[in-house]
Amino acid sequence: MTKSGLIEKVAEKTPHISKKDTEVVVNTIFDAMTDALRRGERIEIRGFGSFQVKVREARDGRNPKTGEMVNIPAKRTPFFKVGKELKEMVDGAPPSAASKEELSA
Repeated sequence: MTKSGLIEKVAEKTPHISKKDTEVVVNTIFDAMTDALRRGERIEIRGFGSFQVKVREARDGRNPKTGEMVNIPAKRTPFFKVGKELKEMVDGAPPSAASKEELSA
């Protein structure tokens, strides 16, 4: 699902709100989540999962094309940990038609 697909789905569920307003709401939620992660805060959505920022230490790597050693600087990266309820829902869900076709091919 893409961001526009999510906006469409929310707009379907809330016919009393215009699609433009729905887009503003979805963008506001994503912006708030981004800002919280940028500040180093943890985001927890019960039944869905949690987002947090993990620090990856600086390390030495190798350029795969030339084999030359390169320094990889430290960086902060977002990390998502799926919640127990979502994991159980996904695991217990029957396969979709698309995945059934992939399995039979």
